[in-house]
Amino acid sequence: MQTLAVDIAATFVDDATALVTGLGRALLRFAMTPIDRIANACDIAGVLTERRATFRMWRASRARARQDGRRISLLRRLSPFRHLAHLT
Repeated sequence: MQTLAVDIAATFVDDATALVTGLGRALLRFAMTPIDRIANACDIAGVLTERRATFRMWRASRARARQDGRRISLLRRLSPFRHLAHLT
Protein backbone atom coordinates (compact mmCIF):
# COMPACT_ATOMS: atom_id res chain seq x y z
CA MET A 1 0.00 0.00 0.00
CA GLN A 2 2.86 2.36 0.71
CA THR A 3 4.39 1.90 -2.74
CA LEU A 4 1.11 2.94 -4.34
CA ALA A 5 1.14 6.18 -2.35
CA VAL A 6 4.76 6.82 -3.30
CA ASP A 7 4.00 6.13 -6.97
CA ILE A 8 1.06 8.52 -6.92
CA ALA A 9 3.13 11.23 -5.25
CA ALA A 10 6.00 10.75 -7.70
CA THR A 11 3.62 10.88 -10.66
CA PHE A 12 2.06 14.08 -9.31
CA VAL A 13 5.47 15.70 -8.91
CA ASP A 14 6.53 14.64 -12.42
CA ASP A 15 3.29 15.97 -13.91
CA ALA A 16 3.58 19.25 -12.01
CA THR A 17 7.17 19.67 -13.20
CA ALA A 18 6.16 19.00 -16.80
CA LEU A 19 3.28 21.49 -16.51
CA VAL A 20 5.49 24.25 -15.12
CA THR A 21 8.15 23.59 -17.75
CA GLY A 22 5.60 23.67 -20.57
CA LEU A 23 4.00 26.86 -19.31
CA GLY A 24 7.42 28.48 -18.97
CA ARG A 25 8.35 27.55 -22.53
CA ALA A 26 5.02 28.82 -23.87
CA LEU A 27 5.41 32.10 -22.00
CA LEU A 28 8.98 32.51 -23.23
CA ARG A 29 7.95 31.78 -26.81
CA PHE A 30 5.11 34.31 -26.52
CA ALA A 31 7.50 36.97 -25.20
CA MET A 32 10.21 36.26 -27.78
CA THR A 33 7.98 36.20 -30.88
CA PRO A 34 8.18 39.96 -31.61
CA ILE A 35 11.94 39.94 -31.10
CA ASP A 36 12.34 36.98 -33.46
CA ARG A 37 10.23 38.72 -36.11
CA ILE A 38 12.38 41.82 -35.94
CA ALA A 39 15.59 39.75 -36.04
CA ASN A 40 14.37 37.77 -39.07
CA ALA A 41 13.35 40.98 -40.85
CA CYS A 42 16.79 42.48 -40.25
CA ASP A 43 18.68 39.33 -41.29
CA ILE A 44 19.75 40.34 -44.78
CA ALA A 45 22.73 38.00 -45.19
CA GLY A 46 20.93 34.88 -43.93
CA VAL A 47 23.16 34.51 -40.90
CA LEU A 48 20.34 33.47 -38.55
CA THR A 49 19.09 30.67 -40.80
CA GLU A 50 22.64 29.40 -41.21
CA ARG A 51 23.19 29.41 -37.44
CA ARG A 52 19.92 27.56 -36.86
CA ALA A 53 20.86 24.89 -39.40
CA THR A 54 24.30 24.50 -37.85
CA PHE A 55 22.81 24.22 -34.37
CA ARG A 56 20.33 21.54 -35.51
CA MET A 57 23.14 19.58 -37.14
CA TRP A 58 25.29 19.90 -34.01
CA ARG A 59 22.39 18.78 -31.81
CA ALA A 60 21.73 15.76 -34.00
CA SER A 61 25.38 14.73 -33.84
CA ARG A 62 25.28 15.00 -30.02
CA ALA A 63 22.18 12.79 -29.94
CA ARG A 64 23.93 10.22 -32.14
CA ALA A 65 26.97 10.30 -29.87
CA ARG A 66 24.75 9.76 -26.85
CA GLN A 67 23.12 6.76 -28.54
CA ASP A 68 26.54 5.29 -29.34
CA GLY A 69 27.43 5.47 -25.67
CA ARG A 70 29.97 8.27 -25.91
CA ARG A 71 29.81 10.86 -23.18
CA ILE A 72 30.74 14.50 -23.15
CA SER A 73 33.30 15.31 -20.51
CA LEU A 74 32.43 17.57 -17.59
CA LEU A 75 35.17 20.00 -18.61
CA ARG A 76 33.69 20.34 -22.09
CA ARG A 77 30.17 20.72 -20.72
CA LEU A 78 31.23 23.58 -18.43
CA SER A 79 33.43 25.34 -20.97
CA PRO A 80 32.41 28.94 -21.66
CA PHE A 81 33.26 28.39 -25.35
CA ARG A 82 31.05 25.31 -25.88
CA HIS A 83 28.49 27.26 -27.91
CA LEU A 84 31.15 28.53 -30.29
CA ALA A 85 31.98 25.08 -31.68
CA HIS A 86 30.23 25.85 -34.97
CA LEU A 87 32.78 28.61 -35.67
CA THR A 88 35.76 26.27 -35.87
